[in-house]
Amino acid sequence: MSPVLVSSRSAAALLAHWRDGREGPAYAALADAVRTLVIDGRIPVGARLPAERGLADALTLSRTTVANAYARLRTDGYLTSLRGSGSVVRLPRDVAGRPDPERLGGVLDDDVLDLRKAALHAAPGVAEAAERALRSLPASLAEIGYDKVGDAGLRAAIADRYTARGLPTTSDQVMVTLGAQHAIALLARVLVRRGDAVLVESPTYPHAHEALREAGGRLVAVPVDVRSGWDVEVLTDALRRTTPSVAYVMPELHNPTGATMSAAVRQALLETAAATGTVVVADETMGELRIDGDPLPPLAADVLVGSAGKVFWGALRIGWIRADPALLQRLLLARPTWDLGTPLLDQLVVRELVPQTAAVLEARRTFLRQGRDDVVAALRAQLPTWDVPSPDGGLTLWVGLGRPVSGALTLAAREDGVALASGGVFGPDGGFERFLRVPFSGAPADRTRMVAVLAAAWDRVGGVVHEGRGSLAAVV
Repeated sequence: MSPVLVSSRSAAALLAHWRDGREGPAYAALADAVRTLVIDGRIPVGARLPAERGLADALTLSRTTVANAYARLRTDGYLTSLRGSGSVVRLPRDVAGRPDPERLGGVLDDDVLDLRKAALHAAPGVAEAAERALRSLPASLAEIGYDKVGDAGLRAAIADRYTARGLPTTSDQVMVTLGAQHAIALLARVLVRRGDAVLVESPTYPHAHEALREAGGRLVAVPVDVRSGWDVEVLTDALRRTTPSVAYVMPELHNPTGATMSAAVRQALLETAAATGTVVVADETMGELRIDGDPLPPLAADVLVGSAGKVFWGALRIGWIRADPALLQRLLLARPTWDLGTPLLDQLVVRELVPQTAAVLEARRTFLRQGRDDVVAALRAQLPTWDVPSPDGGLTLWVGLGRPVSGALTLAAREDGVALASGGVFGPDGGFERFLRVPFSGAPADRTRMVAVLAAAWDRVGGVVHEGRGSLAAVV
């Protein structure tokens, strides 16, 4: 399998300010700039850097300068030379930021505010929907209750919602699952064979890349930037070079960056994936939680994954897959070794809620806008050295810390009673120690407490590189 190629043009764009603020020899400054891009995940682990001469020409440097920079990166463990593949990016174990489940995993003490989960409280109307669902339950009691495909009324409601959003859908294209994570894991099991290349974004939802890797996939990471989003050249080149069996993407309000894929990038993704025989799986878990601007129609991907958890309530463990009926049949045949169906009562509740999605989203939008604006303003005021974006939606901020101390910061915050997921959790191969995912979906008092704890923790560890790592446990 060929590594993802970072072209000379793409590398030059990423390194446009490689000399800013860096003293000493040019080769050392260039090596430091490349190292930062690797740690930040903007050059993914496993990518192939341009040839020395190509990068030298693109940056108008001597080849000797680039050769010496590459040599330093090899010495420091950030590059390795592979026959036929050139200089391939690696991440040293001591800075990989790989999560340590023993540190922050498991159940937290009652007085610890758990913000590892990006989620909302129950939407208005959930209790009433549950009452209506209970009244409709007797009609189903004559059935045995093992339901692999999903309640017909719920599947019809989900299909109608997709159609209303601009993607015509029928109920035979919908399968109900035990939440979005169950859907992703089931798709990985059916679509990925051991050794297959699988394209993922970097950073990305951690439990997705776990499921894809556990299915035997070899992950090919393409970067997503909090402001510029996807580099279409890198994305399409990765598809052509690695011909992955699956491409797992979050095109709308990407988790954790909040970026949204442009229409042009969407078209390039779908066209290139069709040419390479790649099944595109689009995760829409955050997709409808828009605060500003108008959403694009759902990506016309081979597979769409959705969930009731983010919009309505996380305790409703209902998700779904929209796909061709032939693929759904394969999923249904594979499902019994994992589970024997989706709980009916939860489905009946969600069946009542889905037709109210537009009204629920309007209320969510008002709440989330206030939360986002409050947290952005507070972080910018109390932590002025941080790069704090203001995303168009979603539930979180992808904050740039300026220093690779995310793991240390989350450990320090935990000591003060707030649990967060460090940036490294979201890297398929680690990294992202210069970033922190900060939720803004909590109650006002929780948001205030979170910012105060982060400010105090930053005072203690902001300039210290620490061995601490984040946790994969219960990150949603």
